Amino acid sequence: MNSYNDINLSIVIPTLNAAEDLPSCLAALGVWPGSAQLIVVDSGSDDTTLHIATDANAVILPSGPGRGEQLARGGDAAQGSWLMFLHADTVLEPNWVDEVRMFTESHANHKRAAAFRFSLNDDSPQARRVEKMVAWRCRVLGLPYGDQGLLIHRDFYDHLSGFKALPLMEDVDLIRRIGKDRIYIFKTAAVTSADRFRRDGWWVRPSRNLFCLFMYVCGLPPRWIARLYA
Repeated sequence: MNSYNDINLSIVIPTLNAAEDLPSCLAALGVWPGSAQLIVVDSGSDDTTLHIATDANAVILPSGPGRGEQLARGGDAAQGSWLMFLHADTVLEPNWVDEVRMFTESHANHKRAAAFRFSLNDDSPQARRVEKMVAWRCRVLGLPYGDQGLLIHRDFYDHLSGFKALPLMEDVDLIRRIGKDRIYIFKTAAVTSADRFRRDGWWVRPSRNLFCLFMYVCGLPPRWIARLYA
């Protein structure tokens, strides 16, 4: 059985003015009982994001705009046997430690990847509806998005050539290369900020996301889709 130290975990978090959300994200990660390399890839924050990352003893990497470039840079710099990518506005439920440990204990999972169950930090019926839509997408299409995190072995990540520096759809691009049958969804939730849904509309935001996915699958360049997503 692996010990926590044997897992040798690197956690990559892309940031841009994430000072409001990053402390909660890091606090949830602090329950990890072993050593972990924390990498914050920042694309030009002008708030206190970098101070928070420094206080957490994170490796801080500068990056150009775009989460795809941030994740690619973080993946290249990660030194762990296992890599976990997580958004700064996402908080993992406490039992994430046990599920990660169990997943990594199986050698078969060295050629698989895992994401967390999607959850929103909102108590409204609209939030529950979005969660059910995401659960369907993961179950039927095998397409968890980046706000659900991603756990993947270093060797498998390198074999797939990792994240590409795309302006959008970098998460879908990698997940499709992993393949539906090699994605496992944890029971543990990644609780994500619902701000974008409250701001853009509980129907508008999911509809826009679905339209962007459809355009990507049809072959529209991500740089064009990014204009629709903004």
